[in-house]
Amino acid sequence: MAGTSYKGSEINDVDAFIKGDGLDSDREKEIGQHIGYRYDVNLVPDYKHITPYLTTYMEVMGWDDLNWLEDIHMGYEDGRPAVFDRNINGWVSIPEGTELPESQQDRDMIARELLLKFQMSPNHPLGQLRDAYRKF
Repeated sequence: MAGTSYKGSEINDVDAFIKGDGLDSDREKEIGQHIGYRYDVNLVPDYKHITPYLTTYMEVMGWDDLNWLEDIHMGYEDGRPAVFDRNINGWVSIPEGTELPESQQDRDMIARELLLKFQMSPNHPLGQLRDAYRKF
């Protein structure tokens, strides 16, 4: 599993930082405080929240995790659920009528799926740039 070891400590449980006192590495014990940036709070601790589309996507790509999508979250633009696409520096609205689950993790997985589908669609603005400027 990616991200299971850090200098001075070995991580065997995805909830280790939640369950423990936060002083796991040698350096943390030495200074007596937690070093927050050494792990990512956005990583999905339980893959039961992953959508079938994202499961298939990971299998096709040969990846073990979705770390490159770790900071994608369901947000809101003008009161409508949306996900932010950094490539176009804008919000992609969730289609109207889409039922969103109560769980924020489930909402974030839907946001990741929506973003992937939009970025791969012919309607994505980067597709127009590719068509206009590709060399071959």
